[in-house]
Amino acid sequence: MQISKKEMKIRLAELENLIRETRQRLPAHSTKPPIMMELLAYEDEYETLLTELNQIPDK
Repeated sequence: MQISKKEMKIRLAELENLIRETRQRLPAHSTKPPIMMELLAYEDEYETLLTELNQIPDK
């Protein structure tokens, strides 16, 4: 099932918020692995979705 361009943009905005919030939870020292894994997962999904969005031709 393919999601629409509008849905992709909404999810990108959600991911931007999640990434920002997760970065704020990172301690300055002694980074917690679960938080870092969460951040990396959000960033990976963001990059993948952005790539997909940029491959869709404008109508």
